[in-house]
Amino acid sequence: MSTTTLAVLVPLLPFLGAVAGLLLGRSAPGFVRPLAILPTLAAAVLAVTVAVRQGGGQPISTATELTPTGSVPIDLSLYIDGFAALVAVLVGVVATCVQLYSTAYLREDPRYPSYAALVSLFTSAMLLVVYSGDLMVLLVGWEVMGICSYFLVGHYWETEAARSASLKAFLVTKLGDVPFLIGLFALATDAGSFRITKILGTVAAGGLDHPTLIALLLLAGVAGKSAQFPLHTWLPDAMAGPTPVSALIHAATMVAAGVYFIARLLPVFTASAAALVVMAVMAAVTMVGSALAALAQDDIKRVLAYSTIGQLAYMTGALAVGDRGAAVFHLLSHGAFKALLFLGAGVIIHAAGTNSLAAMSRMDGLAKRIPDAFWTMTIALLALAAIPPFAGFFSKEAVLVAAEQTATGHSDLAPSAAGWLVLIAGVLTALLTAAYAARLWLMAFRGRGAAAPDHGKEPFAMTGVLWLLAVPSVAFGLAADSIADWFDGRALTPTVATSVLGTGAAVIGAMLTYALWQRATAKTATAPAAGPATAAAEQPAAVAATVSAATAAAESAAETPEVAEVTHEHPTVPAGPAADPGRALLGPLHRHAADGFHLDAVYDRLFVRPVRAAAHLVSFLDREVVDTYVRGAGSGTRLLGGLVRRAQTGNVQSYLSALLAGAVVLAIATAVLANVNAGS
Repeated sequence: MSTTTLAVLVPLLPFLGAVAGLLLGRSAPGFVRPLAILPTLAAAVLAVTVAVRQGGGQPISTATELTPTGSVPIDLSLYIDGFAALVAVLVGVVATCVQLYSTAYLREDPRYPSYAALVSLFTSAMLLVVYSGDLMVLLVGWEVMGICSYFLVGHYWETEAARSASLKAFLVTKLGDVPFLIGLFALATDAGSFRITKILGTVAAGGLDHPTLIALLLLAGVAGKSAQFPLHTWLPDAMAGPTPVSALIHAATMVAAGVYFIARLLPVFTASAAALVVMAVMAAVTMVGSALAALAQDDIKRVLAYSTIGQLAYMTGALAVGDRGAAVFHLLSHGAFKALLFLGAGVIIHAAGTNSLAAMSRMDGLAKRIPDAFWTMTIALLALAAIPPFAGFFSKEAVLVAAEQTATGHSDLAPSAAGWLVLIAGVLTALLTAAYAARLWLMAFRGRGAAAPDHGKEPFAMTGVLWLLAVPSVAFGLAADSIADWFDGRALTPTVATSVLGTGAAVIGAMLTYALWQRATAKTATAPAAGPATAAAEQPAAVAATVSAATAAAESAAETPEVAEVTHEHPTVPAGPAADPGRALLGPLHRHAADGFHLDAVYDRLFVRPVRAAAHLVSFLDREVVDTYVRGAGSGTRLLGGLVRRAQTGNVQSYLSALLAGAVVLAIATAVLANVNAGS
């Protein structure tokens, strides 16, 4: 079978599995799990086969005209280079792991058939984006992912949180998709085609008339899809969906699509220095802001959500300095350890019965209850913190090396200002990333208090997947030299300077967090001794606020819909203060960081309230003005009808009398007019 045929089957098989799953979910429930797993697994195997055959060599390109348009043609085309081949493998492997994991995680969920079908459709859409060689066909996959995310995030639609989160994700990403679509049409108009190969040829020949405008329009769509400032606020709220969905969205689909799109069309962006500086600013603000927010979150999934935003900002920063190899390398590395982190978090939630880190910090022995999750999460957090020799170290160093080369003038693809922005923000974020990774590990696995609930060993479908993903989280970075040949050939190996900067910052962040955790633990250990009322009176205001806020957060998290779906029974959430080093580390900034720096409130005042006020005004005008004319027309007709109805008595004599009177009036009028005319 030809490589082209295999490539066509890669997105097609999950799509067929999704259709079959939706059709047979109710009538033949025994086929649901095989239809969820086998097509996705086959797609992953075929993606590996395509990658082996492509081998990082010449791109595989083929096309056929999909439909005549009369102007810019739309082609059904494939364009598979080294980037596409490896990203497709990532999507297939992570999607297969998510489907396997979900069979155990959502085994009691009555809506599992539709969930599994939507995950397959989600996977198919992302694979279409990865392999597509035509921007219009790519847009189809791009939008299908948005629809799937709406349904999957809103899986627990009985709850207000899930409904609001799904709607918010859909609207915010659509807000970016409007300029994105305009940018696609502008790009195709300048290039005369939607084909990626022809567009890149036009850019190389200097044929773009409006490179800055096009790049900024496309960047708006990428900011929405990949959750970059200022359109990132939907992603933390999307944690209202099931944890396996979060793993799929954060690791291999949806948010990765924006970064991958820029990598595909990077020459379009490098044609405008202004667009690269804007991208660098966006990346710097996003990575620092999201890392600060992650330090203040109590929900373990929201910590990982903000972490994803920051890691995507690293990739965007690499693209801003013109190195798509480093960006996609970090995308692949991040996909492995972030999927592991979310799926591991699912096991923790499954065992602890809460999403709250504050509640977990008051549980003793949670690590012993779930040893598989403990060890694999430790590996993933070390990779996230970029500690050598884990995968995250090599991929993050590749980004910092690219930024350093641009900042010092050794690369002419991007302005040096972009390089300095990405480098400084990247080193600072490395410190903050290690800090919130250490905080998560300490609060989740080193809690002290009541014994953690024991539900027995977790299903192998969940723990086996964790160990499978732990392998690339450890070893993938060692393939940096060979992977470079699949990309643009630029070296992806760390340098001494960036290694010292990045690793040193990470070690400082982790050690500082550990020291603050020990101090917080010592304080909380002595706090309950004097009784709740006395302790609250003796503690400083900040500590008392910590106790009440942490307790409220733990109680709220314990009632989340996912916990009700997946835990064996609800443990009582322990009361009392939580040892949280994040508050001490952030100080007065903690309150603002916990609320995402109030961006939702800003958007509410700038956009939501004016739109609602305009809607109320339109409703008022429609009701009081337009409806008044409508009601007036109806009332006038009824009045005239009433008058006419009075003459319709049904009495023949009355009709004859009226007819005679009318005839007399007409005769008199005729005589008068005749006399007048005769006199004139």
